[in-house]
Amino acid sequence: MNPHLVDLLRLLELERLEDNLFRGSSRDIGRAQVFGGQVLGQALSAAYATTTGRNVHSLHAYFLRRGDFNAPIVYEVDRSRDGHSFSSRRVIAIQHGEQIFHMSASFQVPEQGLEHQATMPVVAGPESLPDAFEVPPALRDQLPELAQRFLRREMPFEFRLVQPLDYLQPAREAPRQSLWFRAVDHLPDDDLLHRCLLAYASDYHLVGTALRPHGLSIASPGVVMASIDHAMWFHRPVRVDQWLLYDMESPSASGARGLARASIFTREGVLVASTAQEGLIRVVPEPAGSAPG
Repeated sequence: MNPHLVDLLRLLELERLEDNLFRGSSRDIGRAQVFGGQVLGQALSAAYATTTGRNVHSLHAYFLRRGDFNAPIVYEVDRSRDGHSFSSRRVIAIQHGEQIFHMSASFQVPEQGLEHQATMPVVAGPESLPDAFEVPPALRDQLPELAQRFLRREMPFEFRLVQPLDYLQPAREAPRQSLWFRAVDHLPDDDLLHRCLLAYASDYHLVGTALRPHGLSIASPGVVMASIDHAMWFHRPVRVDQWLLYDMESPSASGARGLARASIFTREGVLVASTAQEGLIRVVPEPAGSAPG
């Protein structure tokens, strides 16, 4: 298996300290803090470790403080309720003695019911699209150092943008974007694992959709972004080692916050999950006399 994917699977294998207490490590993926998707995936893995025979169908999380990727994260699970069909869990992530994140998640015994879903948009297939993080070296060298570090790192997922993005001179576009993504290698047939990995990957690109109508990108000078909250609904079984379409839109930005929501489809058009995220978006003026770029 691809070594970067193997490393991600190890991140999701938490150390059990007590019945409801777990510890996880972190990785530097080229950002100033722990990647929010990592904390989502680990918190969901911790919650799953306290349930049996039930699948997560929804989660709602808040990011409270920046995570330090040089220190472990402790996850405390509260077994709020185990009913006949549903189980509720609350997970608190702690680092350096402070809460950095909390999440509520609901699990359900599989059962049959009514079925309908939204229709997947018609877009180009992933094979015809470039890698989302492929930037020519001459252009990459003009980006901020943090953006360069992020783009240089090899990832456990590959992403193909349907709508091209110029990181240096982004055009003003409609507040929508779509991308294909999948794990870089084949994964075991474990539905729990695929749902945790989907939570991990869902934090990529989502709130950045709110930058598109303003002609900005994550690499634009003065742009400061951070996830505030994240919600996710799992509708149907999913495999993240097969191409999935992430169809995103941003209905609003105000008060230094941007909201984005999205649907995740299989290549066959099956809606497997929905997400929503609000993030902090600030554009900080550059100091007077600073050089452009």
